[in-house]
Amino acid sequence: MNFEEMLEYLEKLHKERNVRKLKAFLNEINPADIAQLLEEVGDERTRVFLFRMLTKENAAETFVEFDGDTQENLIRAFSDTELKEVLDEIYIDDVADIIEEMPATIVKRILRNTDPETREAINSILKYPEDSAGSIMTPEFVDLKKDMTVEDAFKRIRRTGVDKETIYTCYVTDASRHLIGVTTVKELLLSDYDDIIEDLMETNVISINTLDDRETASHMLSKYDFLALPVVDTESRLVGIITVDDAIDVIQEENTEDIQKMAAITPTDTPYLKTSVIESWKKRIPWLMLLMISATLTSQILTTFEDRLLQAYVLTAFIPMLTDTGGNSGGQSSATVIRALSLNEVGIKDIFKVIWKEFRIGTVSGISLGIVCFIKLMIFDRIILGNGAITVAVALVICLTIFVETICAKIIGSTLPIIAKRMGLDPAVLANPFISTISDVISLLIYIGFAILILNI
Repeated sequence: MNFEEMLEYLEKLHKERNVRKLKAFLNEINPADIAQLLEEVGDERTRVFLFRMLTKENAAETFVEFDGDTQENLIRAFSDTELKEVLDEIYIDDVADIIEEMPATIVKRILRNTDPETREAINSILKYPEDSAGSIMTPEFVDLKKDMTVEDAFKRIRRTGVDKETIYTCYVTDASRHLIGVTTVKELLLSDYDDIIEDLMETNVISINTLDDRETASHMLSKYDFLALPVVDTESRLVGIITVDDAIDVIQEENTEDIQKMAAITPTDTPYLKTSVIESWKKRIPWLMLLMISATLTSQILTTFEDRLLQAYVLTAFIPMLTDTGGNSGGQSSATVIRALSLNEVGIKDIFKVIWKEFRIGTVSGISLGIVCFIKLMIFDRIILGNGAITVAVALVICLTIFVETICAKIIGSTLPIIAKRMGLDPAVLANPFISTISDVISLLIYIGFAILILNI
């Protein structure tokens, strides 16, 4: 049954008020699908009515999947007992994420319905910077001691693992909670009960500090194919783990943010359809104004050389093509380098390697574009369309401009993100919009320069 069929079936059961079938249907599908279905139903009362049919476990897993607005509305509709039941089933890092998006009144109510130990754990997560590894970790993990036997380890896992986010990877700590090793349930299952953990554990443990960037943690999970990554404090004490599902969320958020910045939009966490027109306007208009003002540089150049261009008026018809080619060339390079920077494939030290590579790419691309453009101008424009103003000299000006501007745009597009990162700025901010503006200015200067040199205008 696809989503549309599930939604149609849910609405049919709700219309018929078939509570028994509604409850059975909702509790047999995945919580992510439940959340999506309930997001699509009509009013809040219906959503609360259907949510209350879920089992405790499904209710908690579904609640985490909702967006912030839906979570807030449900919390307002819950009794304290209902709220506590949901919170008791949610992992602490997810509760911390929910609290970060809620108004103060809701936060107070959430904290009032959690036990002191949970409140302390939540506060320990919230104290870390928003983009740090500590802010996305969970303090719920299985820890063992090196002198335990495998049998002792299994007893501990059975006793404490029910509330942990993952029990597959187990971390070995000393008396001061310093991380000294790691092992897996698979390793334990394949060992004898009287084997000692110290003999089984891997001591070369890869970990991340609480204050490191959360994007770095996501890349480490991807690089090493971990299910979880241990998080240590400044004294190498194990304080939490970051699981792969949290890493995926971070990667999705970072990619969305980069796409928005590359399109000259101030990033926002609000879903598109739930963002008001005024809010969208506020996010977009500052960048549009800045780019509009910066684009006046091209107008100034055209005004300055207006008299010269009038002597060869046919040149003006190809300005849009030239500026678009430069912007597209620079945009390709910037997107490639920004991606390489985010994956740590390229660093500040590699800037000259990048320039040399993009110079060669620009040269080959410029030659290809120039040849094709020359053929097009001489055959299609001059012969087929009968445009006698397209002479060999004019075609040469246009094609040489394409060749040189492609090289320049490739170099600019690849170096600006690296320079931005060196200055502590986000490389995505200097992506397509600004690169296009800079490329436009350079393209026009090159164009007019060749026109003066070859056509003597």
